Amino acid sequence: MALHDPLIGTLLDGRYRVGQRIAAGGMSTVYRGTDTRLDRVVALKVMHPSLAGDEGFTGRFIREAKAVARLAHPNVVNVFDQGADGKTVFLAMEYVPGRTLRDLLRDRGALSIRAALDVLEPVLAALGAAHRAGLVHRDVKPENVLITDGGLVKVADFGLVRVLNAADGAATSTTATSGTVLGTVSYLAPEQIRPGDETDQRVDVYAAGILLYEMLTGHRPHTGENPVQVMYRHLHEDVPAPSLTVPSVVPGLDAIVAGACARDPQARPYDAVELLAALQRVRRTLTPAQLDAEPPTSTLDTPQYPANEPTSVLRPAVTARAVSAAAPDPDAAPPVERTSVLDVPPDVMEQLLAEPRPYDEPPPARTRRPGPWSRLPRKPLVWACVLAALVLLVGGTTYALSGALYTTVPGVLGKDRAEAQRILDGAGMHGRFSEVYSESVPAGQVISTDPGVGARARKSDAVAVTVSRGPKRIAVPELAGKPADQAVAALAAAQLAGGNVTQTYSDTVPEGAVISTSPAAGQQLPENSPVSLVVSRGMVAVPDVTGMSKDDAAKALQAAGFAMQSSGVNLFGTGRVSSQSPAAGERRPQHTVVTVNFPFL
Repeated sequence: MALHDPLIGTLLDGRYRVGQRIAAGGMSTVYRGTDTRLDRVVALKVMHPSLAGDEGFTGRFIREAKAVARLAHPNVVNVFDQGADGKTVFLAMEYVPGRTLRDLLRDRGALSIRAALDVLEPVLAALGAAHRAGLVHRDVKPENVLITDGGLVKVADFGLVRVLNAADGAATSTTATSGTVLGTVSYLAPEQIRPGDETDQRVDVYAAGILLYEMLTGHRPHTGENPVQVMYRHLHEDVPAPSLTVPSVVPGLDAIVAGACARDPQARPYDAVELLAALQRVRRTLTPAQLDAEPPTSTLDTPQYPANEPTSVLRPAVTARAVSAAAPDPDAAPPVERTSVLDVPPDVMEQLLAEPRPYDEPPPARTRRPGPWSRLPRKPLVWACVLAALVLLVGGTTYALSGALYTTVPGVLGKDRAEAQRILDGAGMHGRFSEVYSESVPAGQVISTDPGVGARARKSDAVAVTVSRGPKRIAVPELAGKPADQAVAALAAAQLAGGNVTQTYSDTVPEGAVISTSPAAGQQLPENSPVSLVVSRGMVAVPDVTGMSKDDAAKALQAAGFAMQSSGVNLFGTGRVSSQSPAAGERRPQHTVVTVNFPFL
């Protein structure tokens, strides 16, 4: 029998009413709640009570709130508030109705290329904003990608966020204590597993590459019978090309996955902004048929380690025996992989870092056939010296030539043009600079390079460096007095859009011409922003008041914007208008005086 959740129905901090439980993870539970002060629906992320007394986890909770509060991005789930009610530590977050990417993959399996890119591009945009703000997510996975009912993609759960120094991009703290692995094992970069290795924004790039592989193929690249085997594969096996599973995947996307999931962090794109730029370059080369090709029906793989994974923070006693544990019951319910803290004993960590795979049989010994070297005189010392000299000669020559001809593209992202050129000069390279508009990168800073940062390139080849021109802004043209159709054409020529058109009478502007615009002429707007027009209907037609009583005529003229004066005799107010000047139908400016005549008795 399920136990009632004691938090449901309670009021946290005198403000947040806890409602239905949405999800439970390794460190917290998420509820649908209500902000009673602002009367809005929120998501309440509540830390598990067993962790509330741990200063490290409480600090991570608070750090998430502060980190996300620094981001203002449409693809990041907003954090509204952070607080504590007794021993209950919580975050009040934006409630996103819809489902997770994990739900989508579980329902559909592999996605088309268009669908996969439509999800990954906003994810990279959100991560790019975080990276440029000096933040690393460190737990990118389908469970943390939310898709609203309207199709908007948002990245959630910055619970493992890490702050980088703005000056040099290095992490402010080292990795967790030796033998402790923090994160979700299927999406861990190798440097998150190795004790003492520094982690930076490229761990998010690695996880994004795994995410792309999973969307294109319907399964994760590395699986195993337990978490240790999965981590071992991250350390010692390259992620295979998605096209090996789904032949319709184009080579460009294979290259994107290979680059993002490189085991050496220096070989990956520098951050999510650079990966997004590369992804968009590939997308522009694809035809609609390639984008919409339906992949083979596939059921999403689930982690093969034990299905009775606890919902609290994982600290399993992983031993050497766990490496060769039997496979789980295939009929067991599929588990949900959660963010976890794995305390890996030293002997198992040794196996992880060792080159031979601990669960493989050693290859059979190979018999050698006698070769030409067997006929040479056997003088071990002499031949050892000769071989050593040859190795040194060939190796030294190769190294010298390689160092003279090739180098690694240095990190220039976020630098200004002069600083980027100085860094390239120091590496013996030269840059070919170009400028593009960018809404996210400040003007003058480097957005991307080709080849990417960390890639090996010939010194003689120019590095294509793209520099931001800042946001593109367009001045609203002067349209007053122009015919409406010409005004709309002028807006299109200026790369602005026509907005609402309203009409009003004007004494000074001819009929059909523009009176004014909103925003006004000269204001700076983003490209394709709408501009509303106020168009003149010209002067007002004088209404026909003949045959009316004096009072009715006055009301009709006043409603049309005219004043009235009368002439003639109108005894007791019973007379009728016999004529008017100006005549009915003539167009006159508003406030013109119309003379109405009554018959002389």
